[in-house]
Amino acid sequence: MKRLHVHINAKEETFANATAFYTTLFGIEPTKTRQGYAKWLLDDPKVNFVVEVLDMPGDTPGIHHVGIQVDESDELESIRTALEDAEAPLLEVGETVCCFSKSEKNWTMDPSGVRWETFRSFGDVDEYGEKTLEELANYTRTTV
Repeated sequence: MKRLHVHINAKEETFANATAFYTTLFGIEPTKTRQGYAKWLLDDPKVNFVVEVLDMPGDTPGIHHVGIQVDESDELESIRTALEDAEAPLLEVGETVCCFSKSEKNWTMDPSGVRWETFRSFGDVDEYGEKTLEELANYTRTTV
């Protein structure tokens, strides 16, 4: 089995908050913890990996955002509830067209400023779609 590895760099002062955030988001305790280190080996969610060219103000090469894709609306609702429990900022976009798909999505940001998209896709479309003004204002790439 192959597993995608995502490594998030946190500051010492945000590490505990980041660990709590991800424990709540994933719904399980870390598999391994050490001083300044927490690892989760997840079988769920599966991975959706995208490489694309974004030409938006402030975007630079590198990790743009990470996310969790679900199949059902109730799964998306469960993640939204976990984000509320983690007291994470939440931008509820709802139904939209994005990345050549009809989807329903939300955005959040972890304590270190890493942007997370949670979404459900339910149909392909020919156009890329557009971000809402709030998405552009709050969830364009920033250096952390």
